[in-house]
Amino acid sequence: MDDCGMARATDLFGDRWTLLILREALYGVTRFEDLRADLGIPRAALSQRLDRMVAAELLSRHPYREGASRTRHEYRMTDQGMEAVIVLVALMDWGDRYLRDDTPPIDVVDAATGEKLSIALTTEDGRVVPLQDAKMNILRRRQK
Repeated sequence: MDDCGMARATDLFGDRWTLLILREALYGVTRFEDLRADLGIPRAALSQRLDRMVAAELLSRHPYREGASRTRHEYRMTDQGMEAVIVLVALMDWGDRYLRDDTPPIDVVDAATGEKLSIALTTEDGRVVPLQDAKMNILRRRQK
């Protein structure tokens, strides 16, 4: 198995449905049927992805019941899932810049000021480092 964090994350996030389910959860869509309807995803695929995302602690499963109907579940973002949102925002930003010819439908903004936000590499003290000034520091080589 490739030990790189990118390889491990790709194993989890590497398909379209998983990323779109996370996006919907971020938007507040948490119930199975609502996710299925919004995404047009087959039931089996949605069930499999949700089980995997719960096991990976990106989402947590919470029972609910409406009236006399059977107990169902909703899926809420965990803290770990919320931290993954930065990946979604980076993908969205890249896609908006390079894959769109029109105005994007969504901006990520500071809730207090409304100022548009962007993804950046920063040092531990918060200093922004331009990508061209960053380098990969390989701590150990992969074993073959």
